[in-house]
Amino acid sequence: MSRTIVITGAGSGFGALAARALADAGHTVYAAMRNTTSRNADRVADAARYAAEHGVDLRTVELDVLSQESADAAVATVLSEAGRLDVIIHNAGHMVTGPTEAFTPEELAAVYDTNVLGTQRVNRAALPHLRAQENGLVMWIGSTSTQGGTPPCLAPYFAAKAAMDALAVSYAAELARFNIETSIVVPGSFTSGTNHFVTGGHPSHETIVADYEERYEGLMDQVSQRLAALAPADADVSQVADAIVAVVETEHGKRPFRVHVDPADDGSEAVSAVADRIRAEFLTRIGLDDLLTPHAVV
Repeated sequence: MSRTIVITGAGSGFGALAARALADAGHTVYAAMRNTTSRNADRVADAARYAAEHGVDLRTVELDVLSQESADAAVATVLSEAGRLDVIIHNAGHMVTGPTEAFTPEELAAVYDTNVLGTQRVNRAALPHLRAQENGLVMWIGSTSTQGGTPPCLAPYFAAKAAMDALAVSYAAELARFNIETSIVVPGSFTSGTNHFVTGGHPSHETIVADYEERYEGLMDQVSQRLAALAPADADVSQVADAIVAVVETEHGKRPFRVHVDPADDGSEAVSAVADRIRAEFLTRIGLDDLLTPHAVV
């Protein structure tokens, strides 16, 4: 069954790979990104070229997750062109690295704005339509850092991804009676194939950074190298795109709540399994087990 899909942050990395893989699978895919007529114009051209060469329905749409107006306009464009919307994939994100103390509160808020509030803006634009049709899938691209082993100097990003995960879990129950399904895809630390580390931000307080460098010299390089060493030789970022396609193509109502793609195995899957089991058991204990699966309320 072909579905109409919007995936945010689809200019590069997981988003671009997943957009192409979903289009290859026969879906109508809107690769959403900002600055489509300026900084990302080449990525728009790349997507159009891929669509033409492979004969697939891969489109682009302007969507800045930092703007509610932009999110509203993007969803309106999709509905106008495609006539429907079936799947929202929250993939847009921004990574920062550095000693936590060196980030100003405003810098932490900016990371939260992209990784957490951005999903809320897109949801507020898209969910009224999914609720009206009483069918749909909301997919969240999380991070094993939410529950697994967490190296230092990535705290603002890790905290934001944890907040996004908590939002996803709450949304899952609140959308179930609208027959909207939730699935959380949880990638591990892929140190190649994406540009998270290359384009990531850094704290502005350089004096504090220097203080920490005296005790933790070269730490981020060490973290990156050791994470890469943990991954098996056949680990490839395309595995995340494959997992996203598999979830989308699973029959409605039978999709997994959470899927880990973690070649380094940092322990997140084991911890998440316990947390998700406790959630299910608790909702059952209080008589709300119907919120564990999507269904239409007659």
